[in-house]
Amino acid sequence: MSLPDIHRVKEFFLSLQDNICRSLENIDQKATFKQDNWQRKEGGGGRTRVLTKGGIFEQAGVNFSHVYGDTLPQSATAHRPELSGRRFQAMGVSLVIHPLNPYIPTSHANVRFFIAEKDGEAPVWWFGGGFDLTPYYGFEEDVIHWHRVAKSVCQPFGDDYYVRYKKWCDDYFYIKHRNEPRGVGGLFFDDLNTPDFDHCFDFVQHVGQGFLEAYLPIVEKRKIMEWGERERNFQLYRRGRYVEFNLVWDRGTLFGLQSGGRTESILMSMPPLVRWEYDYSPDPDTPENKLYRDFLIRKEWV
Repeated sequence: MSLPDIHRVKEFFLSLQDNICRSLENIDQKATFKQDNWQRKEGGGGRTRVLTKGGIFEQAGVNFSHVYGDTLPQSATAHRPELSGRRFQAMGVSLVIHPLNPYIPTSHANVRFFIAEKDGEAPVWWFGGGFDLTPYYGFEEDVIHWHRVAKSVCQPFGDDYYVRYKKWCDDYFYIKHRNEPRGVGGLFFDDLNTPDFDHCFDFVQHVGQGFLEAYLPIVEKRKIMEWGERERNFQLYRRGRYVEFNLVWDRGTLFGLQSGGRTESILMSMPPLVRWEYDYSPDPDTPENKLYRDFLIRKEWV
């Protein structure tokens, strides 16, 4: 069994953050990322990068964090009680992109590594991550492209990877109190730990690098579409679902807050503007209803 190479993982995560930020700035052409370096009192820190008021992206956050300590937060030990009494390190890159144009989907991606150690015992470690897409107006060719890239990312590692992690994504990003998916899915995996560390790390690198291949062609295709007040109002309404999921169901948000992470960095995933409307439902023969009918459903896209 190969042992984890923490330094190599961290270097990849830092370079991934750099590459994604450069690519988003290149396509936006108006705004650049502001970086905040922060330290965690209990150990570790990170660098938060946020782009706001861009030509394409209303807000985009791409965060790197590496935190460590002697005691795990309650959310972690509740999920994995065997970790009690171990010192830990957790690191990763997490991003959320909220475009201005309602025809461009919101997107999220994350890759992360966790290790818990105790003297005299083997370390407990795993990788997690994935990427998912949240459109406001559905285009079948965009969703098929997104899932084709997701499948191609998984293919070198086994025929079952895409099937399992696509289903896991559908299950995880489900807003239970609304009884609807957050978006059209993608990949989600957690607790990835095989005896071969290099195999797991290679897969995580494929996922992290595959995000731009999946997302940027959709941005390029939709950024020229004209939109108005109707589309903007629907976008802001649907952003409310994003907020609800992140604050009610997302394990990463809970872990970050309970572990003493920087609140501003954790909540950069929130959209800058959002609206709620009581008991809203779109008219049947509208593009807005088409999102619910044809896209916010469980479906095999490829």
